[in-house]
Amino acid sequence: MKVVWISTLTLWMGCALHPSLAAENLAILGETVHTMAGPPHKDGVVLVQDGKITSVGTAAGIRIPDGFKRLQARVVTPGLIDARTVVGLSGVLNQAHDQEQMERSAPLQPELRAIDAYNSRDTLVDYVRSFGVTTLHTGHAPGSLISGQTMVVKTYPPSLDQALILPESMIAATLGRGATSGEKGKAPGTRAKAMAMFRTELLKAQDYIRKQAAPDLEKRPARDLHLETLGRALSGKQPLLITVHRHQDILAALRLADEFKLKIVLDGVADAPLVIDAIKASGYPVILHPTQYRSSDETENLSLETASKLQSAGIRFALQSGFEPYVPKTRIVLLEAGVAAANGLSFDQALASITISAARVLGLEQRLGSLEPGKDADLALYDGDPFEYTTHCVGVIVSGVHTDSQPR
Repeated sequence: MKVVWISTLTLWMGCALHPSLAAENLAILGETVHTMAGPPHKDGVVLVQDGKITSVGTAAGIRIPDGFKRLQARVVTPGLIDARTVVGLSGVLNQAHDQEQMERSAPLQPELRAIDAYNSRDTLVDYVRSFGVTTLHTGHAPGSLISGQTMVVKTYPPSLDQALILPESMIAATLGRGATSGEKGKAPGTRAKAMAMFRTELLKAQDYIRKQAAPDLEKRPARDLHLETLGRALSGKQPLLITVHRHQDILAALRLADEFKLKIVLDGVADAPLVIDAIKASGYPVILHPTQYRSSDETENLSLETASKLQSAGIRFALQSGFEPYVPKTRIVLLEAGVAAANGLSFDQALASITISAARVLGLEQRLGSLEPGKDADLALYDGDPFEYTTHCVGVIVSGVHTDSQPR
């Protein structure tokens, strides 16, 4: 049986992304296979059929069936998960016509759906996949009190219907100066006003839900997408993803969640070390700010060591590429994890933050994030240590479809 060695030479030859149209029967052989479900396998093998992982183990313990296409790499990992991004809404061109991540017409717009703006064929999606990213939690950006919703999608195929995992994942909110208008006389102008507006909308949603449950159909109010969406947050069906950085805003988010019994995920949290006990006591997970985020204003206390502090405190967290309103508007979570590994996280902990831990934060750990039988066949193949700058991602498998990686 011929073994296909995926190497840097493939990149030098100008290999483009030409995936098969259907999932293949694959045997992925790795000198080291990091399953994220236990210790890594030396001389490991992962078998893939019909888009799912069917077997994981060592070459000595797994028989590769006839007819399976063999791929081989130095290091194999689960496909990477970007736990917070705007890829697909904020496009590669960085021009007005491909910037859909923020609607400025009102401060609270929970009804805006990411799926209605997502461009699955933007080349930025291909670009992040070329580093091993197979899943995106993407959607409306921070910068408004409630900016819209997020979604979870695979980075292949370009058909959105086939790539979609969750059309309505979380509701994106922001507290602190990032939620204020910055315009004189336009609300919200202060933190207190922003919180008052937020609470008012949740109270309206509570009343709407109560009236919608009235036995008399004629007494039920007309459908209101705005309040209906907030109703899903109140019922716990759709978490609030709250971007907060300052310690007082983190505490305000925790108070809000406690008051309305909300299910929330904290996003950003530059000041997390200042209130780490409160975050841990809350039990809410964190999607930590990118390590390369600019350290100024609300994020002046961000640190390269915050990930390791969250890890030491036993707080569930994931890393993200994030969003900032300047070029480039996205980063690569592989690099983010590498920086975290150089600043207090072990290799396994850093890799977990962009694989299985990210899947857990998104509530998708039964399907994504580790190499285990029955899970989606999402894998990233590398020609060396994934966190070394000179290493290349030489192959990506998404839902059992083998794609070749583009040059960086």
